[in-house]
Amino acid sequence: MGEKTVTRMDLSEAVFREVGLSRNESAQLVESMLDHMSDALVRGEQVKISSFGTFSVRDKSARIGRNPKTGQEVPIQPRRVLTFRPSHLMKDRVAAGNRKG
Repeated sequence: MGEKTVTRMDLSEAVFREVGLSRNESAQLVESMLDHMSDALVRGEQVKISSFGTFSVRDKSARIGRNPKTGQEVPIQPRRVLTFRPSHLMKDRVAAGNRKG
């Protein structure tokens, strides 16, 4: 498996190549999409992208954890965590090695 990371710049470059917007417009489009997704998640809404997956925020309650090195119990504060659940199509595509067709 490769160690490549897809960045905002990569996404905007793909929009530039495939949609035909200018580089600046492509970057603005990607930023706008990410802002809309982030804002929805902050409000506690799900972000569902068909054939890709669903992002959601989950509240985790306080609990007692354990330091794996020392074994000492440590309180873990309640918090909100971001989760991603891939669609079945995305799971199948990843399992098939990203083959298209």
